[in-house]
Amino acid sequence: MDNDVVELWLVRHGETTYNAARRIAGWCDPPLTELGREQAAAVRAKLDGTEFASVWSSDLQRAVVTSRLAWGTAVPDPRLRECNFGTYEGLPFHEVNAADARVFLGFRDFAMPEGDSHESFLQRIGGFVNELPPGRHLLFVHGGVIRILTQDLGVDRFVPTGSVVGVDWTNRKLLFVNESE
Repeated sequence: MDNDVVELWLVRHGETTYNAARRIAGWCDPPLTELGREQAAAVRAKLDGTEFASVWSSDLQRAVVTSRLAWGTAVPDPRLRECNFGTYEGLPFHEVNAADARVFLGFRDFAMPEGDSHESFLQRIGGFVNELPPGRHLLFVHGGVIRILTQDLGVDRFVPTGSVVGVDWTNRKLLFVNESE
């Protein structure tokens, strides 16, 4: 790895009770399911032996618990939280009207009622990442966080829970996508 490159290893937390029920989590903080705990523990083998300059997580428990099961203690930071989906928080996906459901498919140019806009979400996440010094950094985060950081790098979709995505942030290049099974 080049000494002046910021490399990100982005881990999506394990499955939660909301993922299993097809509900919108955002800033809600549902617990991991048993499958989610297994997915988090399985990430450990994908990280084994890799050195990181720092290890961070969202402050939401699904990311914190995933980090503990997959790595150990990470530094929690609220800037790494999922998108605030505003009035959609906690709703089943099928209750979102068709026009607004396109927001989740496109995940660009959105403004969630009483929540984040695409721009505010990108500024929050990008602001955190742009403060990281050169080196390889491990971040336990959410599907929306990974998507907003990688949508212009070839991964314009929500990766499955328990996945690991590597990014050369300095050169804006996708390094790998290791999806959970």
